Amino acid sequence: MAANDAKWERLYEEAREAGIKAGNAINPTPMHIVEHENMLDDNSPIKQSWTISEGACGFAWVVVKPGTCSFARWLRTNDIGHKHYYGGWAIWVGDHGQSIMRKEAHANAMAEVLREYDIRCYSDSRMD
Repeated sequence: MAANDAKWERLYEEAREAGIKAGNAINPTPMHIVEHENMLDDNSPIKQSWTISEGACGFAWVVVKPGTCSFARWLRTNDIGHKHYYGGWAIWVGDHGQSIMRKEAHANAMAEVLREYDIRCYSDSRMD
């Protein structure tokens, strides 16, 4: 059992490192926010504007299926992730602040590494 634990830990760390690297390499599309004098009229003069350099906010995660596979059991035992609503085990991307583009790149890279080791998984995300 200890040999499997070490194998899963190395795999998780490799996937996480690939995710961090991918998330840091992304150049997010900035998000521009404007406040109009009349908030109900987009044609009214702009009162204030802001640029969010990290782009839109959101969340991303990797879902491992089935949630009963040995890798998912190792994740659960080590308090990494949580049960996914639609089945499987979800690994939450907590890095990269609120940038959905960085988080998606992270989750995609993680899933790619895990699939190289025959772990059935996919990445998913949603805007905040």
